[in-house]
Amino acid sequence: MITLHHLENSRSQRVLWLLEELQLPYEIKRYARDPKTMLAPPELKQVHPLGKSPVITDGDLTLAESAAILEYLVERYGEGRLAPTAGTPEYLRFRYWMHYAEGSAMPPLLLRLVFDRVANGPMPFFIRPVTRAIAKGANQAFIGPQLKLHLDYMESELSKTQWFAGEDFTVADIQMNFPLEAAQARAGLDASRPNLTAFLKRIRERPAYQRAVEKGGPVMPGR
Repeated sequence: MITLHHLENSRSQRVLWLLEELQLPYEIKRYARDPKTMLAPPELKQVHPLGKSPVITDGDLTLAESAAILEYLVERYGEGRLAPTAGTPEYLRFRYWMHYAEGSAMPPLLLRLVFDRVANGPMPFFIRPVTRAIAKGANQAFIGPQLKLHLDYMESELSKTQWFAGEDFTVADIQMNFPLEAAQARAGLDASRPNLTAFLKRIRERPAYQRAVEKGGPVMPGR
């Protein structure tokens, strides 16, 4: 039996969604974030040394990292579903987007989150102007331009095909959904990018996505 160690509002929502798409039997073990630090609880370190989510156990196997988990599940249990045929151009695009999501799309989004928290977090009044000026400068000089670059790129790519790997929905779309949810929540992704907006609409209409939200909670609370 597959067990998903599910942390609220985290990348483990991707795994829950794929399990629903594949209609596999599984169990969920839930973990809540610390309300002050928003970090995962220490209990997750009993499952994996890094103490982060997502993590699955499948028999004697313990596996972390969302892309690795998604690829494992679709290769072992997919029976040809949700992944292009190996060796095709669609398969190369599939592998590219599986790695792009965390390797390229998420770093500027994470920086935006960190600098926004620095700018708006509690601090002595006498350093607040300096801290906010640094955060504003970082956003204007680097983070903002990088976010625009990547959003423009993804918008352009989705003008070529309906889904990221081609005309068929694949696990790459599950992987890419998280950075796009984050971009809509905190990086200005709106109707000015119709292809990305339409992608998110299609995603949210999928029954498996809706079941995953019902069971695991929203991907980005407060969206």
